[in-house]
Amino acid sequence: MSHCRVAPVNRGNARKMRKAMTDAELKLWNEIRAHRLMGLPFRRQMPIAGYIVDFACPSKKLVIELDGSQHGRAEVSALDSIRAEKLEALGWTVLRFWNDDVLREIDNVCQHIVIEAGLGGAAEVD
Repeated sequence: MSHCRVAPVNRGNARKMRKAMTDAELKLWNEIRAHRLMGLPFRRQMPIAGYIVDFACPSKKLVIELDGSQHGRAEVSALDSIRAEKLEALGWTVLRFWNDDVLREIDNVCQHIVIEAGLGGAAEVD
């Protein structure tokens, strides 16, 4: 993957966000970090096209966003759609999960990620 210049403010914000993960982000990160999920290499709080995505697998051009209750509001949902459209225009696949789904159904979330990454079958979760 080619590297793009990232604005210093975005890089700084990404660093701050990596240090302050939500419970759902931490739970998912513990499942996908260090190639734990079927060997997929994920990064967290990665800047892409002026946005900071929760998780990204650059080799599969896969973005994972975790949403809290504020994303159920119409104005936030509309902004999420615009963001997803811009990322998809750059060739990224965007997956969105509710925080509650990650906290309660992590195995199903991981299986969905594996399927979307094109690895099919059931996920091997440690």
